[in-house]
Amino acid sequence: MSRPLLFMRPAAQGFAVTLLVALAGCGASSSRETANPSEPVAVAPSVVPQGEIAEVRQSTVKRMLMKPAAMPAPSVASDAIAAGYRAEPREQYEKLPDNPIHSVIETPVSTFSVDVDTGSYANVRRLLNQGSLPPEGAVRLEEMVNYFPYSYALPTDGSPFGVTTEVASSPWNPHTRLLRIGIKASDRAVADLAPANLVFLVDVSGSMDRREGLPLVKSTLKLLVDQLRDQDRVSLVVYAGESRVVLKPTSGRDKVTIRNAIDQLDAGGSTAGASGIELAYQMARESFIDKGINRILLATDGDFNVGISDFDSLKQMAVDQRKSGVSLTTLGFGVDNYNEHLMEQLADAGDGNYAYIDNLLEARKVLVDQLSSTLAVVARDVKLQVEFNPAQVSEYRLLGYENRALKREDFNNDKVDAGEIGAGHTVTALYEIVPKGAPGWLEPLRYGSAPQSQGTSGELAMLRVRYKPAEGGSSRLIEHPIASVQDDRKPSDDLRFSAAVAAFAQQLKGDGRYTGPMTLKDTAQLARSARGDDPFGLRAEFVQLVELAQSLEPAAKR
Repeated sequence: MSRPLLFMRPAAQGFAVTLLVALAGCGASSSRETANPSEPVAVAPSVVPQGEIAEVRQSTVKRMLMKPAAMPAPSVASDAIAAGYRAEPREQYEKLPDNPIHSVIETPVSTFSVDVDTGSYANVRRLLNQGSLPPEGAVRLEEMVNYFPYSYALPTDGSPFGVTTEVASSPWNPHTRLLRIGIKASDRAVADLAPANLVFLVDVSGSMDRREGLPLVKSTLKLLVDQLRDQDRVSLVVYAGESRVVLKPTSGRDKVTIRNAIDQLDAGGSTAGASGIELAYQMARESFIDKGINRILLATDGDFNVGISDFDSLKQMAVDQRKSGVSLTTLGFGVDNYNEHLMEQLADAGDGNYAYIDNLLEARKVLVDQLSSTLAVVARDVKLQVEFNPAQVSEYRLLGYENRALKREDFNNDKVDAGEIGAGHTVTALYEIVPKGAPGWLEPLRYGSAPQSQGTSGELAMLRVRYKPAEGGSSRLIEHPIASVQDDRKPSDDLRFSAAVAAFAQQLKGDGRYTGPMTLKDTAQLARSARGDDPFGLRAEFVQLVELAQSLEPAAKR
């Protein structure tokens, strides 16, 4: 008996959505192609990607297990994605330059804030399944990598999270290595969480009057309602041309009343988002739970057009309001007019997290399977700092986290805001490093030389993690030396898979500057060989997305 698309496994659902897009495209009018070039055009692939692809260049994939050879000159891969084949939607993204390459002699220390957001991956998946390559600004490498669970060590010393590190050869450059840093927060069962005071803030403006908008929001919130306990309280605030309270604080035991309030929501009108946010914070303060979870969940496409609508003012509002002890999580919905830049930055400013909901499976992942991570904070203002040993490393670059960079002096300054980590969250950071003596990206200095480190010749780097306890107080420090390892050590499936995701993110940006001759075929092969234990099919789905991106390329570039 056939099953509805909603209940398919993630990988199967992605394939079915792609097939439906392709079938729908067969009857589409061609007039749109020339009517308005600035509007997004969903280009369906002419061939549905196969589940398995032919053997590819084994030498590239095997680099994860090989010793470095010669440094290749940066070049664009033969199947690098051409900019002309990208859709140009009206959606809003922040385009950031890649992190620069640093010389360890000149800049031995790298500092950044953690990021647990995953919205970029779900949004990129949505765009690919619609038949469009994502705009460059939609691709944030760290959110792509952090979307997937990894087997990291749990804390054993009383700290809120454990630290894992690993080093292996890079799959795209025979002269560099990848340093993977993994953080795993202690998990908590939903039943053990503190009482929650939640405010559902829902955009019911006209732009949400579409299948991917308000109907999906209502179904998403109902999934969360099913998880509520008697001690939890829920309020419902909506906004369109004006904001209003639909449901005053209601106990989690009264699920029928909460569902009925959600069911009555209809979309229409303009979008006064700022007034809605102000009213939601007011409701959260009125029913504030001391030592509890106090959080607003904003569900919108971010298309604010009435009242305060400029980016800086909205972000500052979230910064000011977080001092009240209420955090803000953003759940992105919608297509075409989606303001992803605002959604990601509002969550950052509001001490919350950002997720994009493209289907009910993703809603269940965020608000059911990972509810503890979404709601319960175990560490605040978490900062990472890596000091590289110049006797071991000559150059490095941090992959992703471009909008999370911090100054070196910010690391010890408790007044500088950083990211929060929720219960059970994992955070992954990847550095590409050039070992001492290997050819690198930078011209060697005529007069520079690496000082010899006394007593640390076996250390590749020193990792420092600074955080504040969830209950507040001064920051605490964890130090973790990273040992230098031999190149013949077999890398874990987790490292190899995260490397494949990082390669894909760089390839989607289209320049091939760092991934060189590594193709999308190589990326798919590497990911497939590193799937390991994949109980939810997320890694298998990723392989299909890489293959789908191949089919969306120009035929001459495949």
